[in-house]
Amino acid sequence: MTQQRSAPPLARPLPVAAFGTLLALAAFTFPLATIGSTAATLGSDASGRTWILSSMSIGLSAALLVSGALADDIGPRRTFVLGLVVLALASAVCAAAPSTLVFVLARVVQGVGAGAVLASSLGVIAHAFEPGPLRARASGIWGAAVGAGITLGPLMSATSDRLATWREGYWLLTALTLVAAVVAGRLLAESRTETPRGLDLIGAVALSGGLSALLAALVEGRAGWTRPLPLVLLAVAALLLAGFVLHERRTASPMLDLTLLRQPAFLAATVAALATGAGVIALMSYMAGFVGAAFGLDALHSAFLLFGWSATSVITALLARRIPASVSGRTQLALGLVGVAVGTGLLLGLSETSSPLRLVPGLVLAGAATGIVNAALGREAVASVPAGRAAMGSGANNTARYLGSAIGVTVVSVVVLSAGTAPSAVFDGWNHAVIVVIAITALGAAVVAATRPRAVR
Repeated sequence: MTQQRSAPPLARPLPVAAFGTLLALAAFTFPLATIGSTAATLGSDASGRTWILSSMSIGLSAALLVSGALADDIGPRRTFVLGLVVLALASAVCAAAPSTLVFVLARVVQGVGAGAVLASSLGVIAHAFEPGPLRARASGIWGAAVGAGITLGPLMSATSDRLATWREGYWLLTALTLVAAVVAGRLLAESRTETPRGLDLIGAVALSGGLSALLAALVEGRAGWTRPLPLVLLAVAALLLAGFVLHERRTASPMLDLTLLRQPAFLAATVAALATGAGVIALMSYMAGFVGAAFGLDALHSAFLLFGWSATSVITALLARRIPASVSGRTQLALGLVGVAVGTGLLLGLSETSSPLRLVPGLVLAGAATGIVNAALGREAVASVPAGRAAMGSGANNTARYLGSAIGVTVVSVVVLSAGTAPSAVFDGWNHAVIVVIAITALGAAVVAATRPRAVR
């Protein structure tokens, strides 16, 4: 088992873990508000724009679970610091990128670094805080950091683009991440399991390769699913992921213990993360471009409108610690997803005569519910796995979230394009996408509610 210390003051590990999480999520959302100027500078075509927005998801999904397993063996502090350094270096390459190809490759590496940060940050928290009220509070703050990062990414990039160019925003991100790495290296204490399993290299290669091929297929498929490239990528993904499952079932030291999926708490947390990514995160990723096309808003005003969702999620994640202990994590996840579905429903019915302010009530309600979900996910991702495997639990949960996001963005894009090219099509596509997201979120809530709690061995 991992050696646990008595809970330290919140002034040390929690702010460091939360700040690293914030930077990882800020990097993830950085291009949303400035995709137009970024693509123009790099000379990106339509396919290039899609890759600019989607490439970091590939690195995230490929690295999260591997990083979580690694953090449990070598220690979350070391993995956390290494992830921040990789994220900083990749951000610097983004800032100086001369072409779309270099920028996209750097975004993939950003995803790898951010994946290590996200997977190990909850491991840092699990080591620092025993189960109970303090860990619940810490998980709520971690969930708030997720929302804060999503909030600040577009605002930082849009402000940079307004004052200078989008490149300066990436230089600022580089500097902040390097500072975070230095602080983390000095302040965080190390912990690791007393019985390390070693890296499951075959499993790591199969999972990372399979998820990378799947997400690349989703990106390429937006230009047409009958082309050879997305079909080949889907076939490669199917083979590698099937091989991963078979290998994990047979190996003595699996990277992901598949029997955890039989545990209701782990299953509920995984489904909730998947539904959150494929639902509200996917829709919000599309929204920045939508409000620009539909209402003529510039990057900064689009980012401020998105602030109505993301900032509210920060506030409710911080307040979630006041939820009575008698309310289980499963119940909190299910009710949070229901709230997201209801808030998303208020985004329906836009037309050419609508004002962008019409979106605010739905964004606020959906954001409040998302904060409740984020706080519960942070706690349940750790609580639903055996002691000493907290980072693996975090990696699995975040993998579900960002894999869901990549799938959801693809689904939203296909639905929007199916609305046609009429003047009203941009609003019709939005309304259709909202209906799909409501269905995904409601289904996730139903599955989570249907899981029956059982004690974890």
